[in-house]
Order: sequence, then C-alpha cells, then structure tokens
Amino acid sequence: EDYSLTTTGRDATGSTGVVSSGKYEASKIGKMIMEQGGNAVDAAVAVGFALGLTEPNATGLGGGGFMTLYSAETGETLFLNFRECAPAAATPDMWQTTTNAEGTTTVIGNQKSMGGKAAGIPGNVAGWLYALENYGTMSREEVLAPVIELANKGFTVTPTLANDMSNSYDKLTLYSESGDLFLKDVDGMLLPYEVGDIFKNPDYAKTLQLIADQGADVFYKGEIAQAIVDNNNKYGGLFTMEDMANYQVEVMEPVVGSYRGYDIISSPSPSSGGTIILEILNILENFDLPSMEDCSAEELHLIAEAFKMAYADRGEYMGDTKFVDVPIDGLISKDYAKTLAAKIDPNTSMETVLPDDPWMFEHEDTTHYSVADAEGNMVSVTCTVNGYFGNGVAVDGYGFVLNNEMDDFVVGADHPNSIAGGKTPLSSMSPTIIMKDGKPFAVLGSPGGTTIIATVAQVISNLIDHGMTMQEAVDAPRISGYNNNTINYE
Repeated sequence: EDYSLTTTGRDATGSTGVVSSGKYEASKIGKMIMEQGGNAVDAAVAVGFALGLTEPNATGLGGGGFMTLYSAETGETLFLNFRECAPAAATPDMWQTTTNAEGTTTVIGNQKSMGGKAAGIPGNVAGWLYALENYGTMSREEVLAPVIELANKGFTVTPTLANDMSNSYDKLTLYSESGDLFLKDVDGMLLPYEVGDIFKNPDYAKTLQLIADQGADVFYKGEIAQAIVDNNNKYGGLFTMEDMANYQVEVMEPVVGSYRGYDIISSPSPSSGGTIILEILNILENFDLPSMEDCSAEELHLIAEAFKMAYADRGEYMGDTKFVDVPIDGLISKDYAKTLAAKIDPNTSMETVLPDDPWMFEHEDTTHYSVADAEGNMVSVTCTVNGYFGNGVAVDGYGFVLNNEMDDFVVGADHPNSIAGGKTPLSSMSPTIIMKDGKPFAVLGSPGGTTIIATVAQVISNLIDHGMTMQEAVDAPRISGYNNNTINYE
C-alpha cells in the first residue's frame, strides 16, 4: 500500500499453474492466460511481452534471451536461443581503443555500452513468437490483448523502476527518443517518474498490435525493422535491413547433467550458464554438503573454491560454439570435476586460480521468469537488454529501447568471445529445469549478469542438499562469484 518493496509473502501455490516473474502485472497476465485455457508456453509468451512493458529497464522487444522448455506430452526438453547477435558489419576493431603500458586494451568512451555500436540484432520477438507458434495453443491476438490493454491503461511505477529511471537519467536525456519515452514532462522539464506514478506506453501498444496483426515479419522485415535500423544507425550503428531479416531463432539441445540423483537441464553455449553451473555442482558433489549446516563456514568455503575454478574455466574457454571450439563435455565431466575437487584444501583458500584442462575429458562425449502448468509443462526464460535501458537508443514511435549486448564481447581478436558478424556474445543467463525420476521438480533462473551462475547453483544446492522450499532457497544468504578470484558475500 505504501509502494515499498516487499520480501515476505511472495510465495504461492496453485493447481492450474504457477507464474513467477519480476513484476506483479506480468505474473497476473500469465495467470489470466492459463485461466483462459492456455498452457505454460502461452503464459510465458504473454509474460515476456508484458515484462517488456513493465520492466523496460531490464528487458523488452529490443533485447534477446533464452528459453528452456519441458513438454509434458512428449517428455521432450529443448532450448531456444534467441539472444542478440552481432550485425554482419561488426568486427573486433569496430570500436576505438587504447592500450596501456601493461598491454591492456580498453574502449575509448562509452561506445561499447551506449549508442549504435553497442547494440546487437534483437531476438526476443522472434523467440517468443516461435515458442507460441510451435508449442503454444493460443493465437498472437489472444496472448497480446491483455498486454496491449495494460500499455494503454498504464501501470504503477515501482521502487526498482523509479530508481533505474533516476539512475539512468543522463543516458535517457542523451538520446532524445528515450527521454521522451521514459521520462515525464513536468512544466516543460523531463524528470524521472516517481514511485506510485502511472506509466503509460501507447506506442508499445501500437507495436504489439502490429505484431498481433502481422506476426514477426513486421518486426524483422517491415516498418518496425526499418525504424530499428534508422534509429540505431542515427547514433553510429551498423544495422542493415538484411541483418534484421536474416535473424533466426536457434533450436538446440539443452546441456544436461545430474546432481545427487536429480536431472539438471539448462542453457548450452552461447550461454556459459548451464555448463558452468553443472561444473560447479559436479565439484560440490564430491563433498557431503547435506551433512553440513547451511551457510556454515565449511560449506561456504567449498562453494567459494568451486566458484573460483569454474569461473576461471568460463573466462578461458567459453564462447559461441558456431564460431569456436568449446570443450563442453569436458567442462561438465564428472571425472574432470573430481580433478578440480581434489585441489580444494578444506582449511585454506586458493589465492590464485588458473583454468585447468577440460580438453583432456572432452572425448567422453540475464530478467528471469518461470511458468509451469497443471499438465507438467515447464518454461524457464531469461531475457535482457543487458545494461539498464540497454544502449539508451529508443525506437521512436514504437515504445521500446534497444540492447547494448555487444558490450558482452571481449575487446580485441583471437579470443573465444571476440566479435564476428552474426556471432552471439557469451552470456551467463541460465534458465534451468530440474527433474526427479522423470517428473518435474523445479523450474528456476535468475537475473544478475555474471552472478547468475553462482545464484542458480546455490539455489539448486539449497533445494537438493538442504531440502528447502523454493522461497527458502531464494531467501537464504549466498555468495556470488564475479570473476576468477572475486567472491562477494550477500
């Protein structure tokens, strides 16, 4: 009632289905879709488009994402990759850089994170519509109708959105289209919305109506595509209509492993998330965590050491497997995990951690929302525009901002995650499904950039090692790995 953030009373149960997202209005729309007879995929698509409206600071039509899906009817699990990709003209030397005396190369200014050269070709619209057309039961018009209504009617600005609008004020005013869209006019001055204000986005409603009427083609080949190209290139971008028209959703096999008898199904490359989560869990499986007190020094030490080694491997080996060789099977090998676990001293922290050699084991073969329905279908989706309000460039007249996903590439050439035209940048997004004895157990994921991997791994451990409920597992204190040797305590 006082518009403050709540941390209690957030868990819920249902017999028709469950929807968990970062926004009340989006979850409510997903619930409504299932009450109208839709399945988990129908609800997930509606939630995705709704979050594009209510969480424009974090996701939207100008971004991309991943979906891990389990079909109760067929028993099939699959992964949809609709993450942004580099425009064809992108190259490792597309940004102006400088190199210091130590040989470290950095990008001059903000061109890696703001403006036209920071954006990749967006994939959310293609991904959500592909899922709806192939695995849903409802029409575009049906799933988009409540989101269109909400965009015209407006929704209440929350503390998180108000803070992000305020903190991004300089970015939003730098690009006039974004300022006009995400800031309010007060006596001729553009100011951030305040908590409790009503935010309306009729341009977003117009865009969704075009998509409802014409499908993905209007976004990737029609008037919206042209507006995306024009607006992004106005600020130095490299987009072409061919880039937009050539965008394709990639249907992939998820990365699959196990942890103490539970099947873990998660995101494959170009996400590093699923692979590194499995590497962490495989290391931890060599220790008796269930007998340890949750968040004890003993347990946290083991988790931190596992993070260090897994994150070191992430930085060394992970990239888009369509462009580079990645030792996925080695990284998720139980035997490889044993060699890493053997390095852990239960009494001493490793100060310097170098990547090991998963190739020796290869021959053996970032907002999030989760939806499940009464039939047992489960959908786990992580999608993003990367930084707050992406690259800052809004598509004039269409109600959404573009991503700054090119920032996730490594600066320079000759790295697994270097830029190439059509390449997808490395991600930590980890939409995950857990099965036990062939039956659904949990569906989860997280926002948080490179902390996603650490968060999801610990939530899984809390569920399985300590028998927590989902709410308890999320609420429990945890540590987060950022880079090779950095551990943050939450």
